[in-house]
Amino acid sequence: MTDLLEAEGRALKHSAVRTAVAMACVAVTGVLALVGIGFCLWAGYQYLALVSGPIAASLICGLVIIAVAGGFAWLTSRLLR
Repeated sequence: MTDLLEAEGRALKHSAVRTAVAMACVAVTGVLALVGIGFCLWAGYQYLALVSGPIAASLICGLVIIAVAGGFAWLTSRLLR
């Protein structure tokens, strides 16, 4: 009986470590994705500021960010149904 408990404990430890590593990888991936999206938005703003001025560029980038956030909110509501 103790051998079975020991084997189950090792299996639980192994799966807990794998889960923790997977969660850490997801967290790092999320942070890198956010930084990448931030740089893309910043580059878009810089380009639009050169073409149309900083006020129009801020308005356009703000609208794009609101649209993306709305898309994520819609996707989340669809997934939680």
